[in-house]
Amino acid sequence: WNNSLRSVGPAVQIAVVFTHLTTAALRSSITVEKMSADDGETVKAVQEMWLKCVDDASPQQKPDCHPVLPVKGERNILITSALPYVNNVPHLGNIIGCVLSADVFARYCRLRNYNTLYICGTDEYGTATETKALQEGVTPQEICAKYFSLHVDIYDWFNIKFDYFGRTSTPQQTKIAQDIFLKLYEKGYILKDDVEQLYCDKCKMYLADRFVEGTCPVCSYQDARGDQCDKCSRLITATELKSPRCKMCSGSPEVKSSKHLFLDLPKLQPRVTEWFEKSSGEGLWSANSKTVTASWLREGLKPRCISRDLKWGTQIPLEGYSNKVFYVWFDAPIGYLSITACYMDEWEKWWKNPEVELFQFMAKDNIPFHTVVFPCSLLGTGDNYTLLKHISSTEYLNYEDGKFSKSRGVGVFGEDAKETGIHADVYRFFLLYTRPETQDAVFSWSDFEMKVNTELVNNLGNFIHRTLVFLKKHFNGIIPEVVPTESDAKVIVEVTKELKLYTGNLENIRLRDGLKNILSISRIGNAYIQSNKPWSLLEGSKEEMSRAGSVIGLCTNIVCLLSVMVQPYMPSKSQQIQEQLKATSKCKLLPENFIPFLQKGHEIGETNPLFSKLDEETVRKMKAKFGGKK
Repeated sequence: WNNSLRSVGPAVQIAVVFTHLTTAALRSSITVEKMSADDGETVKAVQEMWLKCVDDASPQQKPDCHPVLPVKGERNILITSALPYVNNVPHLGNIIGCVLSADVFARYCRLRNYNTLYICGTDEYGTATETKALQEGVTPQEICAKYFSLHVDIYDWFNIKFDYFGRTSTPQQTKIAQDIFLKLYEKGYILKDDVEQLYCDKCKMYLADRFVEGTCPVCSYQDARGDQCDKCSRLITATELKSPRCKMCSGSPEVKSSKHLFLDLPKLQPRVTEWFEKSSGEGLWSANSKTVTASWLREGLKPRCISRDLKWGTQIPLEGYSNKVFYVWFDAPIGYLSITACYMDEWEKWWKNPEVELFQFMAKDNIPFHTVVFPCSLLGTGDNYTLLKHISSTEYLNYEDGKFSKSRGVGVFGEDAKETGIHADVYRFFLLYTRPETQDAVFSWSDFEMKVNTELVNNLGNFIHRTLVFLKKHFNGIIPEVVPTESDAKVIVEVTKELKLYTGNLENIRLRDGLKNILSISRIGNAYIQSNKPWSLLEGSKEEMSRAGSVIGLCTNIVCLLSVMVQPYMPSKSQQIQEQLKATSKCKLLPENFIPFLQKGHEIGETNPLFSKLDEETVRKMKAKFGGKK
């Protein structure tokens, strides 16, 4: 078997060996999780391959060219993150809940050479923008321009790599939203009805949902909005509020009648139920998204009002309603389509294509709009729209003992993070380490300090820096020959196992677990160095000196692997590691198995520490600074 492998190329050799190992594992019902360094067959095969493999046949990374178009026969991944509301400054919880999580997954998909498009943008229409404009004495357009730039700056600093970041206040939004509405209207999915609505006599206007505050009829929270209670997350209507008050003048509005349009969700329920059962069964759906959607469907869908008495929004193209605009939660998800249309004329190649897999990222409060309202809108048109296949919806990230609050100065918001002097990748690391995937999580400065110092500095950073410094100091930065012993092969098997678990975790959007696989590999590396003591071997015989070189050569290849695996999580640090390694272009893709990227004779560059320890005094000051106004 070994002789037959010598006749084929190194890339094929690797594939054959690991196919053999996988087949053997299947025969014995061994999963990747149970792959063991104690399995002699696995260890021997790995040892053989590391002796033979010169991986000169690696696939090349796709060029970063735009616009990105789907390719028939390839895996086409369309990724969206929930559109941040334009005049809300995003805090760390908002960032991990949508844009950062989607960014990690998009970067991973690019590492696998999947055909990937990541779209996002600011949600600009609706009551909140009009309210803010009135408060500041400017136009809604001016408010949107101001806050759009703020969002762009924050996401740039956090190194979020969108393929396109747009906005919803565009002609493309008007065209696509009105087209969807008119098709729904023509097919009988739009109802007309009079609505009892709050009217402020002092302001001489009907009050849209967010122009009203009051006491929640469910949990008695005193500052519930007219569309949703932030405390119990219950969707409500403004007239249900107890003791309602106008947000602009604080007066008490009265109830009056107004004509409105409704999406006939009950009529669409059979179709959306069939789609939900298929999509959630075949796709990757977070547990909370399944629970929330099933609950809505079980209770029975009700007609949902899609019009509002506002000026700032997409005008309704129907006689008798042209003085109204679409409700933001009918209009906003269509922004994914219109933002793509701003990015490319051929937007329908992504949004009307059965070969496209749509992944959507959001926090749990956005679930029903993406799994019920938006799919109903698209299904009702009769067009072949690309529908959600996979959804990753987080729970909430809270701050210390409470919630983030801009008005009360509680928590770290996007522009604050830039001013702390802490690197963006360090924030990315901690947010992803504590990502609230199955339950609410907390950003606490004491935990932040501990995780950064133990995992980033003492574990990952220490392994990478000590390896490269040793190589630079004792081997002039040139990779020695790696001759893996049986114990080395066991380490290679352990690293390969973590790599495969990492790949499985990211394929299934378990981002937090994927990060822990990275940290496990650096722990394996640290233990390997410590047990082999190459510094002591340098003082011994010629064979021992060669052994020291083999150890550090293997460690440097582990560092190279980590530089690739870290890229979705900490892209700047990944680039820094690859620059120190002088890594070649073949290190830009994620390998299936741990192979020697860096061969004998490869010379690395200058080395520098990746991370700095956080001291208690700095953390104490940060906690006080962002603990709320006194």
